[in-house]
Amino acid sequence: MRIFLLSLLAGSFLLTGIAPASAQPTPARLTTSDQAPQTLDPAAATQAWLATVPADKRAASDAYFEGGYWLILWDFLLGAAISIFFLASGLSARLRDFAERKTRFKAMQVALYAVCYVVISAVISFPLDVYSQYFREHQYGLATQTFGPWFGERLTAFAITIVAAALVLIVLYAVFRRAPRTWWLWGTGVAIIFAVFGSLIAPVFIEPIFNKYKPLADPKISASILAMASANEIPVHQVFEVDASRQSNRVSANVSGIFGTTRIALNDNLLKQCTLPEIRAVMAHEMGHYVLNHSMKLILYSSVFLFVGFALMRALFDRCVRRWGSSWGVRGIADPAGLPLIALLFSTYFFLLTPLLNTATRVTEREADAFGINTAREADGFAKVALKLGAYRKLDPGPWEEIIFFDHPSGRARIRMAMDWKAANLPAGDAGKPLTVSR
Repeated sequence: MRIFLLSLLAGSFLLTGIAPASAQPTPARLTTSDQAPQTLDPAAATQAWLATVPADKRAASDAYFEGGYWLILWDFLLGAAISIFFLASGLSARLRDFAERKTRFKAMQVALYAVCYVVISAVISFPLDVYSQYFREHQYGLATQTFGPWFGERLTAFAITIVAAALVLIVLYAVFRRAPRTWWLWGTGVAIIFAVFGSLIAPVFIEPIFNKYKPLADPKISASILAMASANEIPVHQVFEVDASRQSNRVSANVSGIFGTTRIALNDNLLKQCTLPEIRAVMAHEMGHYVLNHSMKLILYSSVFLFVGFALMRALFDRCVRRWGSSWGVRGIADPAGLPLIALLFSTYFFLLTPLLNTATRVTEREADAFGINTAREADGFAKVALKLGAYRKLDPGPWEEIIFFDHPSGRARIRMAMDWKAANLPAGDAGKPLTVSR
């Protein structure tokens, strides 16, 4: 169910990472022709950057990220088991009957069923959530929040989830009742609308519930960021700082919003852990997402995935109900008791689609990387940030590993892009001077 709901409420895009690194040695740089030319081999320079990370930190990062592969599997299996439990035990049908006894209004029946379903599912999955999102994060030194505040924020997020789930399901089941033959087409449209709505409101209206936003106080940093924004016609006049260090050590930032709500924000971890060139590299990357319309591009991809998912559900849902519906107590697609089956089919579909979903996101991240490095012109700053992101994201995966499990380019790929750019472009401030490149 969580996978299904997340597919309808697409979020914003963040470049995240953690942990300050010690000063990194800078590989040899290019010079203009009025200086003695030096050689820059991008491949060798990339390996030189990677070699600056101590072996124990690399091992910890690899262990954390590779453990996430198993969490993807366990999360899917647990969700599937919960759906099967609701159906096979008859609990889903009893919840439907309970909702029908309480109210005769169909929308309220769906809402009441949805609340019960989400609450029971959350209680069952809570142990895995606590391990993966609290204890494991602390085990690897990625979280700063104690259990009480963490649990309080989880309750707030849970309340928002209940409201969102109820609204989505009320509309979807209204479609299912009124379009018994074409429900899957209309359902796709509803899912896309909620995905767009969620992606637009989350950064501006949901995220401030959990963190405080205040104007960035350092004029040197804000002026540099606003200069890049102005050069790329991003309609902002202020930069905001977020107090994310209350929850974790990860650095992050985003540029989001439309219709007068556009906002540039960076968290306090980024300010504490990174130099100005690194901050510029991160912020230029985030501007790339905005300028290149990646939120809309990813929603377009999601629309295709949702269309195929609803088409598959149209083919499989009725078959499952014909075979097992009588024992489950499920009457048809318009029956809320069939929600666990919908969740099971969608979660299986998106689980199998993991490599394609990750690739779609990773491609847009690479586009934002290219935009960012050309905007900030901070090749070394970009490389240093990639190493800091490597505190929780495997730096040097195998090719298939990156394709299947990475929704961002690996640290190695990002550093190589920076070194390729450095070998092929003028350093900032040297525009107009002839360039000598030797390999």
